[in-house]
Amino acid sequence: MSTGSAAPKPGDPGVRTGRAAGPGRGGPRFGRPSPGGRLFHDGAPGGRLFRLAARWVRRPLLPAVRLWRRNIQLRVVAGTLFMSLGVVLLLGVVVFVQVRNGLLDAKERAAQSQAAGGFSAAQDRAATTPTGPGQQDGVRAGASVNWRSTLVEQLASGGQSAFNVVALSLDTGDTASRGARASGEVDPTRSIPADLRQHVAASSDTFQKFSRIHYTNGRDSEPGLVIGKRLTDAEGDQYELYYLFPLTQEEDSLALVKGTLATAGLFVVVLLGAIAWMMVRQVVTPVRMAAGVAERLSAGRLQERMKVTGEDDIARLGEAFNKMAQNLQHKIQQLEDLSRMQRRFVSDVSHELRTPLTTVRMAADVIHEARSDFDPVTARSAELLGDQLDRFESLLSDLLEISRFDAGAAALEAEPIDLRQVVRRVIGGAEPLAERKGTRIVVVGDEQPVVAEADARRVERVLRNLVVNAVEHGEGRDVVVKLAAAGGAVAVAVRDYGVGLKPGEAARVFNRFWRADPARARTTGGTGLGLSIAVEDARLHGGWLQAWGEPGGGSQFRLTLPRTADEPLRGSPIPLEPDDSRRNREQAAAGRAQESARVAAVPAQTARERSPLPVPPRLPEPPRATVDPAALPGSGARVVARAVPRGDGGGGPDAGTHTYTGEDMEREDGTRGG
Repeated sequence: MSTGSAAPKPGDPGVRTGRAAGPGRGGPRFGRPSPGGRLFHDGAPGGRLFRLAARWVRRPLLPAVRLWRRNIQLRVVAGTLFMSLGVVLLLGVVVFVQVRNGLLDAKERAAQSQAAGGFSAAQDRAATTPTGPGQQDGVRAGASVNWRSTLVEQLASGGQSAFNVVALSLDTGDTASRGARASGEVDPTRSIPADLRQHVAASSDTFQKFSRIHYTNGRDSEPGLVIGKRLTDAEGDQYELYYLFPLTQEEDSLALVKGTLATAGLFVVVLLGAIAWMMVRQVVTPVRMAAGVAERLSAGRLQERMKVTGEDDIARLGEAFNKMAQNLQHKIQQLEDLSRMQRRFVSDVSHELRTPLTTVRMAADVIHEARSDFDPVTARSAELLGDQLDRFESLLSDLLEISRFDAGAAALEAEPIDLRQVVRRVIGGAEPLAERKGTRIVVVGDEQPVVAEADARRVERVLRNLVVNAVEHGEGRDVVVKLAAAGGAVAVAVRDYGVGLKPGEAARVFNRFWRADPARARTTGGTGLGLSIAVEDARLHGGWLQAWGEPGGGSQFRLTLPRTADEPLRGSPIPLEPDDSRRNREQAAAGRAQESARVAAVPAQTARERSPLPVPPRLPEPPRATVDPAALPGSGARVVARAVPRGDGGGGPDAGTHTYTGEDMEREDGTRGG
C-alpha cells in the first residue's frame, strides 16, 4: 500500500520560490510574506478577505477559549478525561489483540488437526481403492471425477457445517471440466487464493492462509482459514485437497468482545470524569472563594474575609488568608491615617505661614525700596532677603499644589486652546533668563495651529518649567521647542544641548526634590517640585510627560496631550529620542557610508554612453491646506509668525523655524508670561 508523499517545504527541490518583480518583469501573483509573517499585505484584497474569514472562524470559538483559560476545573477534568480515554483505549486494544490471537490460535490448531486427519483419510482411501487395468483414458477420467466427488462428500459429512472440502486438479486449465468438486456450494475458483495453489502444487507439504470464502448460491462471503495439500488419487493422478474453515463464530465473538470493551471503557471514562469533577471541585471552590475575596479587597472592601470550615490544608490556607487580610487592613489604615495627617500638616503649615509671610514680605519690600540709603553690605542683604522671600512664596505655592494632587482635589478646566500661544507666552517669560545665560530659544513646527482641549494655566506651568530648566541646564547653547499634531494627539518637546542625563536619571527626574547634581545651586529659585507638579498636570490631562537624555548630549522633555478630553493616547507625534542624538547620528553616518560605497561600486559612464531620459512635465504644486480662523479659540485672529533675521549665536534656524525674543512676544500676545 503506497503512502502519500508529503508536500515539499519552501526552499526544497521541486519548489519555486517567489522573486521580487524587477523592471520590465511581471511579479508573482502573491508576493513574499511580509516580515511580520503575513502572506497578504494590508492593502491587498486577499489580505482583507483572509482576515475576515479568520475573524469569522475565530468568533464562535472565543467564548470556549475564554472559558478554557479561566476555568481550571474544566481544564483538570478535560485532562483527566483525555488521559483516561487514552489509557482505556490502550488497554482495550491490548485486551482485544490478546483475545483475537487466542481465538485464532485455538481455531488454527483445531483446523490443522482436522485437516491432517482428512488428508490422512483421503490418502488411505486412495491406497485401498482397486483400479481396473483395461480401462480407457476417458473411462478412467470419469472414474477419477466420481471418486473425488465421493471423497469430498464423505470428508465434508463429518464437519456438520464446521468446514467445507474442495478437490482440484493440478492442471491450470478449466478446473470445472477436470474434476473440481466442492461441498457446501463453495465457489472453488474464488475461495482458493492463487498463491496458495501455487505453493500446494509446488510441494507436498501442508500450507494454509486466511482468506474470504465465497459461495455460489448468493450467500455473503465470510472470513475463513484455508488449508491445502497435494495428494494422489486411486488412479495415481495428483490433485489438490483443501479444507475451508469459516471464522464466523470467532468474528461474532470478537464483535461481542469489542462492544463490551467499548461500553465498559466509555462507562469508566465517564465515571472517572465525574470523580475528577467532584474531587477538583472540593479544591477549586475554596480557591474561587479566595479569588473573589481578593478581588473585593483590591476594590477597597477591606472587611471581606474567607469562610473557614474544617482543619485540612484548605482550612489552614483560609486562616492564613484571613490573617493576611487583617494585617493588610490594619497597615493600610495606618498608612491612610499617616498620609491624611501629612497632607493636613502640609496644608495647615502652608496656610498658617501665609499670614506671617505676608507681613515679612511687606517689611522686606519697605527695606528693599530704601536699600539705596544703606551701606553696600546692608543693601545687598536687602536684595538677598527679597530673592529668598520670592523663593519661599514659590515653595509654599508648590506645596499647596502638591497637597491638592495628593488629596485628589485637583480639578481640570479644559477648553480648546492653541498651544502656539501658550509656547509664546512661556518663551516671553523665559527671555530675561535666556539673555543672562546667552541662550537662544528656537521654535519649530508653529506654522499650523496646534489645538487641543486642555487647561491653559496648567499646560503653561508645565511648559514654563521645562523651558526654564532647559535654559538653566543648557550651558548657553540653543534651546529648541518643537510642536506637532497627528491623529488624536498633540505634543510639545523641549530640547537642550547641555550636560544631559546619565543612564537611569530619566526615570528619577520627576521625583520630588530630586537634583542630578546635589551640589548645584538653584540660581533661578527652583523649589525642587516643578517637574513633580508638571507630571501630575500631564496625568490630570490624560497625557504623558517623558524625559530622554544622554551624558554630554543634552536632554529632551516631551509633553503629549490628547486632542480632546477623555480620549486615550495611542502614541505621540514627536519621537522621544531626537533625530540629532548620538546614536541616531552614528546610524545616519553608517547609512551614508554604505550608500557611498554602493554608489562607488557602480562603474562611471561617459556622456556618449548615457542615454537621454524623458523628463515628465512638472505638475503644479497643490495649494497648502489652511485652517479656518473661526475654528481657533480666542479672538479668531490668525497668528502669523514673522521671519526673524539670523542671529550670531549658533547659526540660523531651519525652514519652518522661528526665533522669538521677549519684545516679539509682547507685541504678538500683548502680555509676558510670569
